[in-house]
Amino acid sequence: MSLTDDLAQLETPCLLLDIDRLQRNIDRFNAIAARHGVTLRPHLKTLKCVEAARMTVGASGPITVSTLAEAEHFARAGYRDILYAVGMAPAKLARARRIRQELGADLLLLTDSTRLAEAAAGMDLDFLIEVDCGDARGGLPAASPHLLAVAAAIEAGGNRVRGVLTHAGHSYGAKDPADVRPIAATERDTAVAAARRLREAGYAADIVSIGSTPTVAFAEDLTGVTEVRAGVYMPFDLDQMSRGVCQPEDLALSVLATVIGHNREAGRILIDAGGLALSKDISAHAHLPNVGYGLVVDPETAAPLEGLAVNGASQEHGKIDIADPEWYARLPVGAQVRVLPNHACFTAAAYPGYRLLQDGRLNGQWTRVNGW
Repeated sequence: MSLTDDLAQLETPCLLLDIDRLQRNIDRFNAIAARHGVTLRPHLKTLKCVEAARMTVGASGPITVSTLAEAEHFARAGYRDILYAVGMAPAKLARARRIRQELGADLLLLTDSTRLAEAAAGMDLDFLIEVDCGDARGGLPAASPHLLAVAAAIEAGGNRVRGVLTHAGHSYGAKDPADVRPIAATERDTAVAAARRLREAGYAADIVSIGSTPTVAFAEDLTGVTEVRAGVYMPFDLDQMSRGVCQPEDLALSVLATVIGHNREAGRILIDAGGLALSKDISAHAHLPNVGYGLVVDPETAAPLEGLAVNGASQEHGKIDIADPEWYARLPVGAQVRVLPNHACFTAAAYPGYRLLQDGRLNGQWTRVNGW
């Protein structure tokens, strides 16, 4: 059987993950971390899959997660060095403590709040303090007087300050790698300066954690940094491709869909992958304005289908606008296509797992953890 025959047996929409491309992407970022002499702590918020973690860091870590459900899932799978890289909420503290005590994970938590630190008193927890390097999402400026106040509140409650964390999320707004490099330098300088302040005040601050996929890819100097975090680099997506972080042949994730209708009056082909199957994220549009909700490619080769994109999406319908009516014959009802997503993290979240492509054939499946 050919790959086309294999794919024809799958019920759509479903998520395909190309293991060969995934391995190349993992190798690339492992090599970057090795070149800089830092630890790569991959962010598993994209694939949320134990098998992908094992491909990246082996059987025990270190890893980054975005939910406590992920932390618990990976701890049960044997991972011990886990960073929950979202600001902690008081109501989640008891669950975090259970993950540490019952599953034996060294779970690192994140905060920039004295109130949270006070709520955690007596719980035997480890914290990184979040600092802001320009993303303006969470965290304190490195020079803020509140930095030392948060550290004091953490340790006054019998918990530990392990270091600092920052995230240059604004690097996603840069199209050219040359524009990412100064952002990466500021990300580094911010984290290093905050850690220095903590150490000068008597706190250990042994972890200096930075990262986003673009800044890890294009950083020139990571002196003073101990670890980098990145996640979407594993499958990549159109958003990263639009910014020059990867090439089309690096995209490892796609949605397999089936043609379910022809609307000749509207000049449109309909597929069974709509807003829920693809997500309505349009983050690639800033630099790739014609990709819609995803580029349409050949199901077997992943070659672009002459500029076709999912131009509109309702809940279960993807709408592909066509100018040439020959497409109705080339893509009859029942034909399959693949769609390359704008944002892999959002698209993958709709699925329980992945069907795997390897050496040009279907080769098994992986499950993922969803929810919070």
